[in-house]
Amino acid sequence: MAKLTWDRVDDIALSLYEKFPDTDPTHIRYTDLHKWITELDGFADDPMKSTEGILEAIQMAWLEEYQDSRN
Repeated sequence: MAKLTWDRVDDIALSLYEKFPDTDPTHIRYTDLHKWITELDGFADDPMKSTEGILEAIQMAWLEEYQDSRN
């Protein structure tokens, strides 16, 4: 897999889902989400380049993965 950077929203979301398959992403604070993303294997971007909009997009993509697995 290519290195994870902030512009790879779907790849980050999938990695989070794979690491935390039973976690409902709507119950995660952005501070924790940011920490979890930067700790993912393969994450290779500047942690300071994230924005609230990027974190929200990742959270929504993760939510989609989470919900799809429940159906």
